[in-house]
Amino acid sequence: MSAQPNFNLTGKVALVTGSSRGLGQAIALGLAQAGASVGISARTLDALSETTSMIMDAGGFALPMELDVRNVGNTRDMIDKFVAEQGKIDILVNNAGYEEVSPSLELSEEIWDKIVDTNLKGAFFCAQSVGRHMADAPTGGTIINVCSLTSYVGVPAAVPYGSSKSGLLGMTRALATEWAERGIRVNAIAPGYFRTAMTNVFYEDAGWQSAMLNKIPMRSFGDPSDLKGAAIFLASDASRYVTGQCLGIDGGYLASI
Repeated sequence: MSAQPNFNLTGKVALVTGSSRGLGQAIALGLAQAGASVGISARTLDALSETTSMIMDAGGFALPMELDVRNVGNTRDMIDKFVAEQGKIDILVNNAGYEEVSPSLELSEEIWDKIVDTNLKGAFFCAQSVGRHMADAPTGGTIINVCSLTSYVGVPAAVPYGSSKSGLLGMTRALATEWAERGIRVNAIAPGYFRTAMTNVFYEDAGWQSAMLNKIPMRSFGDPSDLKGAAIFLASDASRYVTGQCLGIDGGYLASI
């Protein structure tokens, strides 16, 4: 009988950015349930109290960190401090993100910068800071970027968001090829339509909900917990020969376009 893939993350150290709520919170909880010690981050420590409690109540270990990914200097300092305290870092999940819709003819530079600096620039410099530690580790590491359906399709009034997420997909593939020889795997997940605090305004429109469900072959929206399995797979040795890939978790949306 062949051995089963190893999805166990016991002994692994992970960092999930933007993990105070929504998708990042679910991913952090999933990694902790699989055995990892998980650093969780947000712009304020107070915002992380719920995630911390959820992980601890599940029998896991959570280390809250105050981290603003738009501040490159802060990012480097906090990640270096985290690694020094934990002794290593095996997994990074670049989840911190921001979205704000605006017609392109009215889009301000301020909104553009906030979205792109969070979703793309912030993700790169988190990866760079963590990558420096992983490159020196005998076991390398794995990075998971949280992309989007807008990494593949255009959405009106979401040009900076789509640009940042398309760029994040390109970054995933480029880093995967550059860092493979260092033992660092870089992959991504592309969540479909999930109701979170950031996207809740869309779901308050019954007409929008109906139109979107008609585009999703499984005829349902995603629940944040649906991301746990994909995150654990990409973080674990079960995916040891997988890099440069983006896994759509979208109820079949991308397959149907």
